[in-house]
Formats: sequence, C-alpha cells, structure tokens
Amino acid sequence: MVQDAPGFATSRLGVAIGLEAMRMLEDGVAVAADIDRAMELGCRHPMGPLRLTDLVGLDVRLDIAQHLAKAYGPRFDPPRILIDKVAAGELGRKTGKGFYDWSSR
Repeated sequence: MVQDAPGFATSRLGVAIGLEAMRMLEDGVAVAADIDRAMELGCRHPMGPLRLTDLVGLDVRLDIAQHLAKAYGPRFDPPRILIDKVAAGELGRKTGKGFYDWSSR
C-alpha cells in the first residue's frame, strides 16, 4: 500500500532509473545496449530503461520528468540528451529513432 503522490510508486522509480541511464549514456559510461543489458542481467528487468523509454516515447518521458521535477525538485530534471532528442523529433519506436534505431523493425 502506497500513498497517492505524483508519479505513483512504480512510475516514479522507473523514471528515476531511466533518467540515470540517460545520464550514464551522456557521460560515456557505456552505450545504450550495454546499459540496458546490465539492468536485464544484473537486476532481472525484462528490458532496460533506455529501450523501455523508446517504447513509451521520449516525449512522454520528458513530460513525466518535467512534471516530477516540479513536484520533487532537480533530481528529476530531464537530462540534456532527452531534451535534445525530443527537439530533434527522435521520439523512439513511433518515429523510428530514439536511443535505438527502429527504422528496420
């Protein structure tokens, strides 16, 4: 049982993981596929946070992050890579490009 709060419990945690994965990508820690694979193998997630973001839509994730940043402060500020990809029209699977190339799938 959790209290009603912005982002609920699972969405808030999922967005936090996704935003940190984006920061890791920005910092050159690893490529998207390796970050995702680490979460799949290390945490037994069915898919990694960057692939999930591509499926949800980068524009949707950006809106959620901005909403949570207003509610909880800068820890939910969207990373520059997310802002830039949305501005470039790279919204994930629905546009054929996000953190992955979906054009041939």
